[in-house]
This record gives sequence, structure tokens and C-alpha cells, in this order.
Amino acid sequence: MRNANAWSVLLMIALAASAAAQNAPTKDLFSGKCSICHGPDGSAHTTMGKTLKIRDFHSADVQKQTDADLKTVVTKGKGKMPAFNGKLTGEQIDQLVGFIREMGKQK
Repeated sequence: MRNANAWSVLLMIALAASAAAQNAPTKDLFSGKCSICHGPDGSAHTTMGKTLKIRDFHSADVQKQTDADLKTVVTKGKGKMPAFNGKLTGEQIDQLVGFIREMGKQK
């Protein structure tokens, strides 16, 4: 029984490491394209975020939007936010939407 528990723990660690490794490119993408305004944690506590009154990704206002709504904002832009259509692939935009959802769970 002791070996089974050890293997279970090792499997959980491996799965967590794999998930973190898969999320790393998306985090890098977010850092390169989004964090200057939205902040590294999505809270918008940046000079640009405060100036433009950007909403915190953790807020109910952002998290209640559908994935399609968020994808549209990233793709077409909104207000002062630039459109990323043609600058990011559809897959990258989907990854960013997923990343925004994960940020919403962290606070």
C-alpha cells in the first residue's frame, strides 16, 4: 500500500509540473502583450491600467463575460485596447482567454 501512495504522489507532482509547463508559453504571451496595461497578475494596478480605468481580470464584471465575449474584445479591441486580430493567432487568443479564466480563480 505504501508504494501505491508514493506512486500516486509522484503522479500528481508530474501532472502538476506538466500543467505548469504547458501554461508557461501562455504566461509569456500574456507578459509580452498584455501585462503592460493589465499587470502581471491581471489586476490592472499599472500606470496604464489606472489611467485607462481597466477592469481587474479577477472581478465579477470580467469573469461573468462569456469566452466568446472575451475573445471578441481581444480580437477586435475595445475602447483604448488595441485589436489583436492578425497579431495573434486564434489559438493564442483562445489561450489568453483561458489564462484570464485561470487568473479569475486565483483571487
